[in-house]
Amino acid sequence: MGLFKRSKNEGESEGFRKVAETELEANDASRGGVYLFFLAMFALGFLLVFAVTFAWVSPLTIAVSAVGGFVLATSVRVAPHWERVAILRFGKFNRIAGPGLYCCIPFAEYAAIHVDQRITTASFSAEAALTADLVPVDVDAILFWMVWDAEKACLEVENYPKAVLRSAQTAMRDVIGQLNLADISMRRKQIDRDLEEMLGKKCEQWGVTVMSVEIRDIMIPCELQDALSKEAQAERERNARIILAEVEKDISEMFVEAAEVYDRNPRAMKLRAMNLAYEGAKDSKGILLAPSSLADGFDVRIASGE
Repeated sequence: MGLFKRSKNEGESEGFRKVAETELEANDASRGGVYLFFLAMFALGFLLVFAVTFAWVSPLTIAVSAVGGFVLATSVRVAPHWERVAILRFGKFNRIAGPGLYCCIPFAEYAAIHVDQRITTASFSAEAALTADLVPVDVDAILFWMVWDAEKACLEVENYPKAVLRSAQTAMRDVIGQLNLADISMRRKQIDRDLEEMLGKKCEQWGVTVMSVEIRDIMIPCELQDALSKEAQAERERNARIILAEVEKDISEMFVEAAEVYDRNPRAMKLRAMNLAYEGAKDSKGILLAPSSLADGFDVRIASGE
């Protein structure tokens, strides 16, 4: 159900960046039963008054019957199982009614607001929120919350759904502003917990409980994405060169140790030369050219020092 906005950064010409607007998710629950009950009560009241005044039937009695049906329909009402209704008497809060049947005094009491006590989901975003290192990021998140005290939700705040969403958006900006860009992606779960704690303390006084906050996406400007990509590539190349240099250093140290062994024992050098000649010729179908001194290594008497 989210809407999308065009990026307002300098990279706007390169395309669209999708950012969910701060909004409540649509409630798909049907209220058809409530309306049918209202019509049934209206019809019942109309028929009762009309039956009593049938002997004097006239336009006036029909009008009186309609008024009687309206009074009965507004006096006896029904609320769904998940709903609570705030009843005002002469403009002053009187009670919380529902679920099920509830009654109102005609012309004295009325239902001011219907409060849904199920868990509600709402998407919200913080556009161009500045991190601690002054990088603008767009954050898209989902908020799960529910009303546990219908009386507080009606009396403490004018529009509690919007108040919860605006508080979530402000808290998101505060948390993002305390972190560097590199820390945001690594601490998403921690950000969720911090937001949940901050919103829980603030919304509790409104009779609202924040169940959880989940960050869906974090977007950064296109130019910064390219810069971060080049930085990551340079860092990988640097690490590769360091590893290669360390390997070459280890190999050179091994060569030095081997040279010391060959220097102490000339026979080892001859055996190594013979092994290299063998390794080079065993899989080759060509001719191996070697210095004449290498042939002395194959003389057993010379090799044994006789």
